[in-house]
Amino acid sequence: MNEQDAEPMSLDELAAEADEMEAAGEGAFEEIAALEAERDEFKDKFMRALADAENMRKRADRDRREAENYGGSKLARDLLPVYDNMRRALKSKDEVEGDANAALLEGVELTMRELLNVFKKHGIEPIVPEVGDKFDPQFHQAMFEAPVPGTKTGDILEIMAEGFMLHDRLLRPAQVGVSSMPAS
Repeated sequence: MNEQDAEPMSLDELAAEADEMEAAGEGAFEEIAALEAERDEFKDKFMRALADAENMRKRADRDRREAENYGGSKLARDLLPVYDNMRRALKSKDEVEGDANAALLEGVELTMRELLNVFKKHGIEPIVPEVGDKFDPQFHQAMFEAPVPGTKTGDILEIMAEGFMLHDRLLRPAQVGVSSMPAS
């Protein structure tokens, strides 16, 4: 049967068919809205996962740099007494006489130079205060205080041991004696 042979629909039938089509359309709109909401939810989850991955990459990069710069700090700290002993040996060279000891001291000096080169290569820099400098608790450790005439409170009187920085971190503070001369 073709459309010309079809019997015309009554108004009630046409209204029922329109209602069916409208209900089907509303279902399609609801389905589209649900799919859009699901898409937005997945997009939000994806963006969060992307941000988390970027933050993790940055954190791993920072951790790697810190391990590279500061991972050897325990070893460096353990080498500082070796430096101190060599420094004491070199300071005693004025008291030592003789050619045999001169060769030994030359060897100690060469070893000390090499140790300082290794320190520098790995970012270890000495903190070398001078007598008369102002005490700085960020870099110095007061081993004693003494009221010495002719000095001001907080002046460094004596250096017992040099301090060291590892890049921008304090490895060991310089050990110093400080004046406690009261203000007159």
